[in-house]
Amino acid sequence: MFTKFFHELKSAGIPVSLREYLTLMEALEADLANRKVEDFYFLSRSALVKDERNLDKFDRVFGHVFKGVETLKEGIEAEIPEDWLKLLTQKYLTEEEKRQIESLGGWDKLMETLKKRLEEQKKRHQGGDKWIGTGGASPFGSGGYNPEGVRIGKEGQRQGRAVKVWEKREYRNLDDQIELGTRNIKVALRRLRRFARKGAPDEFDLDGTIDATARAGYLDIKMRPERRNTIKVLLFFDAGGSMDPYIRLCEELFSAARSEFKHMEYFYFHNCLYDFVWKDNKRRWTDKTPTWNVLHKFAHDYKVIFVGDASMSPYEITVPGGSVEYYNEEAGAIWMDRLTRIYESAVWLNPIPERQWGYSGSIQIMRELMSDRMYPLTLSGIDKAMAQLRR
Repeated sequence: MFTKFFHELKSAGIPVSLREYLTLMEALEADLANRKVEDFYFLSRSALVKDERNLDKFDRVFGHVFKGVETLKEGIEAEIPEDWLKLLTQKYLTEEEKRQIESLGGWDKLMETLKKRLEEQKKRHQGGDKWIGTGGASPFGSGGYNPEGVRIGKEGQRQGRAVKVWEKREYRNLDDQIELGTRNIKVALRRLRRFARKGAPDEFDLDGTIDATARAGYLDIKMRPERRNTIKVLLFFDAGGSMDPYIRLCEELFSAARSEFKHMEYFYFHNCLYDFVWKDNKRRWTDKTPTWNVLHKFAHDYKVIFVGDASMSPYEITVPGGSVEYYNEEAGAIWMDRLTRIYESAVWLNPIPERQWGYSGSIQIMRELMSDRMYPLTLSGIDKAMAQLRR
């Protein structure tokens, strides 16, 4: 069953390695799970999952493989396929250890000795340099694997009370393709952070104080500027019309961005960028900001993020007067070209599923204007967009 668990995790797209598998075995040998499936769930999750975006996938696999299991049985049985062991020795043994194995008769001799150890070892063992599971020099168990194995489950009545944490799937919003969740969006936006110490020296520098005091022979207190995220961001939100169904999602993105970026400015537009933008949708016709003012005020080192579905008539992008709300003297494509020439780091986040983009002519046009830097408004899409902006 445990081998099945390992393979199903890999099939689900979770990058688990053989080394991590053996680390988990070592932890089980040390009885860290207390023979409780609930504890084993947390133990295996911490050992096998390196990226929190895979937690939901892990929960689904765990719930499928161990559904109904209550305890870890005292009588532990399992096998490690021979090719796994061979791969492990090839990866982790030194050249000297490999030569020693060859002097003993090669791989066949090694497997024969391993089988003999399996027959001789009748109980749980910890420590030493002979039995498997020592986590040390033995090529049989350098990863900490106990050959008595682990069989999770028991015969007879199953009441299913243990399967609760993973079936809640508390991390379901962390999947790459899930769109909602302010916390999750924050996690993705953090890819863009770049820290530096600028400004007034108002933070106590412990390391600097120790070094200066040691050099001077008397207490020499040092201060330093606070470490801040120096990334500056310009956000443009498409407002109204076809974007109404995505208001909640845009609110979550806006909230997450304000939390993550201290240097952030935002503006609204409708469908396509034209000669003016605004900051208050209720006063959009009376309190407008000329787009030229934005381009002249904010330096070229700002990172620009457009958020919109890019769903409109193609004429709204390509011809003067194409706007559905007023007569724009210059086509939206001209304004988009001006902006992307000034701000080389610019991306577009689209809430429409990527598989549907090919059916919209306006989305295709906007993708070309953005030099194909359009990404879906999902965690995976935000992650890729942030990686693009960091270049």
